[in-house]
Amino acid sequence: MTVTRPAPAAGSITPPSAAGVAAVRRPARVRLCWLLVVIAVLVVVVILSVTIGSRAVTWDEISAALGGSTDGLGAAAVTKRLSRTALALLVGAALGLAGAVMQGVTRNPLADPGILGVTMGASLAVVTGIAWFGLWTYSGYIWTAIAGAAIAAVFVYIVGSLGRGGATPLKLVLAGAATSAAASSFISAVVLPRGDIAGGVRSWQIGGVGGASSEAIEQVLPFLVVGAAICLLAARPLNSLALGDDLAAGLGERVLLTRALAALGAVLLCGAATAVAGPIAFVGLIVPHVCRLLVGVDHRWLLPFSALTGAVLVTASDVLGRVIARPAEIDVGIITALVGAPVLIAIVRRQKVREL
Repeated sequence: MTVTRPAPAAGSITPPSAAGVAAVRRPARVRLCWLLVVIAVLVVVVILSVTIGSRAVTWDEISAALGGSTDGLGAAAVTKRLSRTALALLVGAALGLAGAVMQGVTRNPLADPGILGVTMGASLAVVTGIAWFGLWTYSGYIWTAIAGAAIAAVFVYIVGSLGRGGATPLKLVLAGAATSAAASSFISAVVLPRGDIAGGVRSWQIGGVGGASSEAIEQVLPFLVVGAAICLLAARPLNSLALGDDLAAGLGERVLLTRALAALGAVLLCGAATAVAGPIAFVGLIVPHVCRLLVGVDHRWLLPFSALTGAVLVTASDVLGRVIARPAEIDVGIITALVGAPVLIAIVRRQKVREL
């Protein structure tokens, strides 16, 4: 007897089946090879980030800066670049990991902190805190951004759950896009009457790591560590969720609890990263797709790879921004948007072809 499966609803994105998951697994040796490649690229990018800038530096100046010396312009420049590189690595890893988790939680290849409105929610909270409540400390930025990201995530999920079918991937994307647009308009409304903060807020909104400092890194690091730990602990349950809620529940997973904890980790990462670097777009969208091509869909491999690859992407974008506009700079957010917009179009077109 032939069993005919019902066609997916219009606009929905079909979750991968067990056979589909198995088809994209990678042998362990292939994953290890790619791990070595990514680590090697990361090392090269870090070296370039420390050595390239508006001022040329020598290896002696780099050695002096690594030893803690700030005497001389060269050593001071290297010290600044070290902080900048460290922040780029942390922010890139956080956004790449958060994007992979959000795509796993929603089973949506278009999920991304920016597309789902989480980043703009964090931005609106920070800008409102600066304009109306005199917010000025890094710890204040971080807590406010996390609260804003959480409120935006809950709001998008509630709106996306309305109507028939519940929180479908398409409705979540539409709700997130609408939330991002609304939050962006509110930010403009808050900033325009405040000429005293407009310049700094607009620069921060572009997204970049040029304002990195050791204080910012020290303040944000605990939040990123906690968020990353929560996300990595959710790797195995996310593999079950990829098979569908019913099957995951049959395998003993607590679906709602898994989704809530994984989303909490992603919100912590997004909020903390946005607080110190501004809203950097498309990293969480691009990185998981690249990593799936390299290591498959097993989240136990995908999540760490997404963190490493996100660190590579943001740091490389920062270096590229310094090179192509020398002696000025182009912020990371502009570079990632130039790269990410074509990738988003390609993903949407590919998904449309699959649904036909």
